[in-house]
Amino acid sequence: MVNKGHKLSVRRQCVLLTLARSNLYYQPKGESAENLQFMGIIDKQFLETPWYGSRQMARHMKQNNHQCGRHRVRRLMRLMRLVPIYQERKTSKKHPQHKIWPYLLRNTVIDRPNQVWCADITYIPMRRGFLYLVAIMDWFSRKVLAWRLSNSMNAEFCVEALKEALSKHGTPEIFNTDQGSKFTSGDWIDVLTDAKIKISMDGKGRWIDNRMIERLWRSLKYECIYLHAFERGSQAKASIAKWLAYYNVERPHSTHGILTPNEVYDSKTDPMRLAA
Repeated sequence: MVNKGHKLSVRRQCVLLTLARSNLYYQPKGESAENLQFMGIIDKQFLETPWYGSRQMARHMKQNNHQCGRHRVRRLMRLMRLVPIYQERKTSKKHPQHKIWPYLLRNTVIDRPNQVWCADITYIPMRRGFLYLVAIMDWFSRKVLAWRLSNSMNAEFCVEALKEALSKHGTPEIFNTDQGSKFTSGDWIDVLTDAKIKISMDGKGRWIDNRMIERLWRSLKYECIYLHAFERGSQAKASIAKWLAYYNVERPHSTHGILTPNEVYDSKTDPMRLAA
């Protein structure tokens, strides 16, 4: 909103906008190399012990001779969206002004593709920074329907992935997410309501539902992300695209026996019956 070529001086424009001039020239510094290293260590350990909170994670860091106290661990875990699994889990940070939708899957038998979709966001480490990855998954087949990478935690890249999934695969009956602010934002909710999709959000005691897509994150990170030290987002995007194509088309899922997510999704029937 501040235009250096405007007839009003920059100082006057800042006064009219109630904007401090120091904010105008501020450049984010990002995380230090040490913090990026700690984030990678924390991320790997969290995949092994997803029940670790900041206290246990700080103890793990100390036992492995990493000078990273609990306050720093807590901040980095929040930055990476790592929330330990508790009986009364808060899956991600809520927005106080956003509506929370009821949980619709209690006692629901999920037995066909496009009955329920879900979404989640994870942290992707880079050599000099990090990105966020969102994925849209069909609950029954475990097929990844769409995904997006972003360097910031805004709702826009999540909405883009949602729109792509709907345009390519039609509409599910129910869409289930956690109560994170990206999934309660007006833009996200508007897309679902316009498509006449029932909205479901995890409630207390439903942390186990998210374990399905978190198994995807574990496989992706150990089979792709941790094997490379990506310099640029374009490299990460290309490698993730290749791995997700392999996951959908070639990698049998344990839930399906010998069948891949694509085979189950395209069959529109019971995978165990097909395997037999």
